[in-house]
Amino acid sequence: MAYDVIIVGNGPAGLSAALYTSRANLKTLVIGKDDGALTKADKIENYFGMAEPISGCELVENTKRQAKTLGAELTEDEIFHISWNGSFRLEGRKETYEAKAVLLATGTSRKTANVPGLSKLEGRGVSYCAVCDAFFYRGRKVGVLGNEDYAIHELGQLLPVVGEAVILTNGKALTTAAPEGVAVIEKKLISVNGEEQLESVSFDDGEPLALDGLFVALGSAGAAELARKIGAMTEGRNIKVDEEMATNVPGLYAAGDCTGGLLQISKAVGEGAKAAMSMIRFVRQQKNNSN
Repeated sequence: MAYDVIIVGNGPAGLSAALYTSRANLKTLVIGKDDGALTKADKIENYFGMAEPISGCELVENTKRQAKTLGAELTEDEIFHISWNGSFRLEGRKETYEAKAVLLATGTSRKTANVPGLSKLEGRGVSYCAVCDAFFYRGRKVGVLGNEDYAIHELGQLLPVVGEAVILTNGKALTTAAPEGVAVIEKKLISVNGEEQLESVSFDDGEPLALDGLFVALGSAGAAELARKIGAMTEGRNIKVDEEMATNVPGLYAAGDCTGGLLQISKAVGEGAKAAMSMIRFVRQQKNNSN
């Protein structure tokens, strides 16, 4: 289904943006995998207008109801990939969605693998985007580091291109089914090896595994991972935006924790509002140009 605006993330930045785009009569969809980190906050006392403390869960639920009342649609799904072909196309676990403008507001990823050598070899055999880099491993052996749906999605992008792929769960159980014929190694990683280029990984039983590439797909695709897949500029775990919350990709915006800086509700809400105003202008201009 096609929308004017799709917001990935149903925390304060995403829901704040939805209030504005819905009031501007833009067809708005908010996609959230879960209720997010804010719902784990027992008491919030440092937010504007709170005479009494409120729980994060209550604040989020109140804003969700507000967004729905104004016309926004909310759905639960996990987005794995984003691309552009005349409009933005978002591939989720349940459905595929299209929109004229997209806001990434999923917060900042907190899932990392503390494996010696992993960060050292980023860009030299270690990758975070199968769609971006599968081409470089044609006919070669690669591993996918992860144990959830996102890892299986990235594996699906690699299998038609590479020679062989294995799943490395780093000591965890695989929570979803692996494609037939793909090996799953559940041993814990102790190192990623190589000097100038990835050569192998080692496990806690002392056994090495030779690999040409290692694709990291831990947990869910965070905002930075989604941004990289479509060519948006990032800096570490943060998405680079201008003063209007726009990325370098026309029609793609980011707000909240994923842009860095102060990790507070007030900052996220303000950036969500600013991104919404930018998206409203962008979508209206697109509609004017098509008339």
